[in-house]
Amino acid sequence: MAEIRQGKLICIALDAMGGDHGPSVTVPAAIHILSRHRDLKIILVGDHETLLQEVHNAGGKENESLQIHHASQVVTMDELPSQALRGKKDSSMRVAINLVKEGVADACVSAGNTGALMATARFVLKTLTGIDRPAICTMLPSINGHTHVLDLGANIDSSAEHLFEFAVMGSVLASAVDNNPNPTVGLLNIGEEEIKGNERVKEAARILAGSDLNYIGFVEGDGVYLNPPNVVVCDGFIGNVMLKASEGVAKLFAHFLKAEFKRNILTKLVALITMPVLKAFRKRIDPRAYNGASLLGLQGIVVKSHGSADQYAFGKAILEARKEVLEDVPNMIRKQLESHLTTKEAS
Repeated sequence: MAEIRQGKLICIALDAMGGDHGPSVTVPAAIHILSRHRDLKIILVGDHETLLQEVHNAGGKENESLQIHHASQVVTMDELPSQALRGKKDSSMRVAINLVKEGVADACVSAGNTGALMATARFVLKTLTGIDRPAICTMLPSINGHTHVLDLGANIDSSAEHLFEFAVMGSVLASAVDNNPNPTVGLLNIGEEEIKGNERVKEAARILAGSDLNYIGFVEGDGVYLNPPNVVVCDGFIGNVMLKASEGVAKLFAHFLKAEFKRNILTKLVALITMPVLKAFRKRIDPRAYNGASLLGLQGIVVKSHGSADQYAFGKAILEARKEVLEDVPNMIRKQLESHLTTKEAS
C-alpha cells in the first residue's frame, strides 16, 4: 500500500455533476484513479441517486475511499457567476468547495462553469494574504517538455503588481509539481527587448527583476512553445486569447493533415505506413494529458478541468489536485510571498 500522507488519505471533493458530460465521465474517472492511487479518498458531490447509479454502472461501490455527498442543485455551463453564487448555494460546485473550507476535503476538482467556479471559490475560500486576485494556471506542451502559463482568463485587466503575484504563484507551482527548486520565469510580451511592451508590463519586469524569483525577461508568443521558461506570466485577457488561438491552430493542423492523408490511394498508404509516428506525435501534444488548471492564490486547492474532458482527461485533473495537496501549494505560495515582503522591507 502506498505511503499515506500523515497517516490519512488525501481527500478530494469532486463536483461530479459539472462539465459537459457530468457523472458519466466524473464517476468512472474517479473509480479508475482510485484503483491506481490507494492514498486517495474521493467524495462525489451531486445528486445521490444519480451518482449511486453511475457508481454501480462503473463497477464500483461506496466505501471508505469512495463516498457520495448529496447536493440538490447544479450550476449550468452558461450560468452567470453572480447567479450561481447567490442562487445555487446547494449546487454540487458550491458544496464541493465548502468541503474544502470545512477541512473535510483537501482539494476540489470541477469541470463546471469557469466563471462560477472562480467566483464561488474566491467567496468561500478567500485569497491568501498578499494575493489580491487569484489566477488560472495550466501546463502547455513545449519543445523542452512543458511550461506553466498564467493567467488564462480569471483577470481580464491586471496591474504590474498583479503580474508579479502571478509570477510568484506560478513559480511555486512549477517548483512543487516539477521538483524544480529554482524555476525560470518570463513575461509574455510583443518582443524580447526591454523597450518593447506597455508600461504595465515594463513595470512588472522591474518588480520581477528586483525580486528573488529567477526572472529571465520577456518572452514572445512563439517562445511559449519553442524554448520557454518554466513559467510564463500574462494577464487573463492575453492568456485566454493565446490559449484559444493555440487550440484552434492545433485543430486546424489536425484537420489539414487528415484531409491530405485521405486525398488519394497513395496518401492513404503513406498514412498507414506512418501511423506509429502519427500516434506518438498525437500522444505528445494530446491536450488531455495537460488537463487540470489550478486556481492559484486561494486558501485552498481548487483544480478546473476542461468542460468537455473525457474520463482520461478528468483523471489527469484529479491527479493534479493530488499533487498540489502533497506539496501543500497554498502554504508554499504564502511562504514565498512572505519572503519577498521581507526582502522588500530590508532593501
